[in-house]
Amino acid sequence: MSIRRLVLPLFAVLLGVSALPFAATSQMGVNDIRPGMVGVGRTVFDGTHVEEFRAHIIGVLENVIGTHRNLILAKLEGGPLANTGVIAGMSGSPVYIDGRLIGAVSYALGSFSKEPIAGITPIAEMTDSTTFNDTRPLGARVKVDYPITQDTLTAAFRKALNWNRPFADRPNDSQLMTGVGAVAGLGGSQLGTLLRPIATPLVMSGFEPELAEVFGSAFREQGFIPTGGSAAGLRAGEAPYEGPLKPGDAVGVMLVGGDLQLGGTGTVTHIDGDRVYAFGHPMYNLGPIEFPMTRAYVYTVLPSLFSSMKLSTTGEIIGTVVQDRATAIAGRLGAGPRMIPVTISLESSRGPKQTFNFRVVNDQLFGPLMTYASILNTLGSYERQFGSATFTVRGSTTVKKHDAIAFNNLFSGDQASMNAAAYVVGPITFLMGNDYEKVDVEGVNVTFATAEEPKTAMLERVWLDDPRPRAGRTVPLKVLFRTYRGDEVVRTLPIEIPANASGTLSLLVSDGARLGQNELRELRSPQPRSVDQMIKALNRGRRNNTLYVKLLGSEAGAVVNGELLSSLPPSVLGVLEGDRNSGNFNPLHSATMAEWELPTEYAVAGSRMLTITVSQN
Repeated sequence: MSIRRLVLPLFAVLLGVSALPFAATSQMGVNDIRPGMVGVGRTVFDGTHVEEFRAHIIGVLENVIGTHRNLILAKLEGGPLANTGVIAGMSGSPVYIDGRLIGAVSYALGSFSKEPIAGITPIAEMTDSTTFNDTRPLGARVKVDYPITQDTLTAAFRKALNWNRPFADRPNDSQLMTGVGAVAGLGGSQLGTLLRPIATPLVMSGFEPELAEVFGSAFREQGFIPTGGSAAGLRAGEAPYEGPLKPGDAVGVMLVGGDLQLGGTGTVTHIDGDRVYAFGHPMYNLGPIEFPMTRAYVYTVLPSLFSSMKLSTTGEIIGTVVQDRATAIAGRLGAGPRMIPVTISLESSRGPKQTFNFRVVNDQLFGPLMTYASILNTLGSYERQFGSATFTVRGSTTVKKHDAIAFNNLFSGDQASMNAAAYVVGPITFLMGNDYEKVDVEGVNVTFATAEEPKTAMLERVWLDDPRPRAGRTVPLKVLFRTYRGDEVVRTLPIEIPANASGTLSLLVSDGARLGQNELRELRSPQPRSVDQMIKALNRGRRNNTLYVKLLGSEAGAVVNGELLSSLPPSVLGVLEGDRNSGNFNPLHSATMAEWELPTEYAVAGSRMLTITVSQN
């Protein structure tokens, strides 16, 4: 027999053995797992090198919260585990028995545990639950009101995203496989209620401390451990990645990129072609998503009696996470998803103009939330957070196939930065959470001009020099308001009296907030019925630095099916009045004959009504 005929089969066998865990890996189901088996796990404890640890199988918790939902219990050994216990960031670490993949290390046994006892999510449950053909339903799963505080954000997350609970809700939900005694003095029913998902390190780079605490606390409630981090990409002296992504490698999920970094890190469990499975538990259990999947670098493991963690950071984008399910996250290798570019410019008299660029995930919940965090962090890092200040906001949000949303407003006072950020993010939240169609926000470009003093004023008086103006003539309306320093400011607004006006009329001069409340209460306008109507309503929003003037007549009118009808004849009003039980009719006791706007450089508050008599001659 020739040497070539001997060497080629031997080379093929060796190649297959060396690649067994990483290519065409066979799997072992929970029915084949027995107590006493010893598995080999893989994860990164330092840098980018995948190291092995051992998993001594204790048993299987069967039928936890429903049929066919199981956890494999194992005691881990090797590396730093004896000193650290189960480590945050290990979520997804694959475990093999006889070269066959059984699942991912994903759950830990309570806090302050003296032994590294972990729950392993079976690989079949990870792959079955993360099908790749689902679509995300319209409408946000959670409503976040802006401006946010730590309490409101935490409450909103807890209400809609509360997945970080024990593996079993009740002791009777779980049972340890027959033949296995108690673990650490606990039976199967008690173990199920103590098992929780291993915490996910949350990389937060570039966030100022106050905002990091607000968001970090809310994320902590959802099973994350906020950590520091650095910009994406390896630095000089750091170990390079060991070839293409493989099971056991650290992996990241990016929420914000660019001048800020925010994302979670875990471990790759299994790769099937271009499909990647990781974590072994949910990130948020959002279902279908499109979040960037990145490489991750582990600086070191920080031991802790409460919860040891990997200090890590996200790296370059290598694909897209497309599923976030109860038993795993899953994604595809390749190009990353489309993110929303956010450009923020700061103009201040104290220094040159500065521009910051971010990318946030294109998601109906986290897109607006991360945009808000990016804006608020930028304002808080370069402008003072406490004490009165003024922010003038200009810019736009572009929307694919629709008109842009324009921003032009002024905010002044003790919470000016929060209100300015909410002013930009509110419409984006409104659009991305709509129930009519999926909206693609193409970009956000906003400029904030700042001043370290309040620019507020109170409306005190309005008058006409001629109290009996003639119809069809233009007359000057005088407006007096007083600034926060007590200075009087008088502005003149030319108003044209309509040619058909006569008799006693009213001139209403009001700030935007009061006028908006009055119109909403009186008109009872219906909700927009399309995205175009939503954008039009947003662009018609009242501004803080503008006084609004309305000329009101005594003729009755009505709002019918959301349409304003002024100066209706009594006969028409009588017909509509008879059909008001349908809910489509709302009578008005005055009609708007003309409207004007008076821009100012102050956030003006107040409302005044002036009665005039119009003469036809």
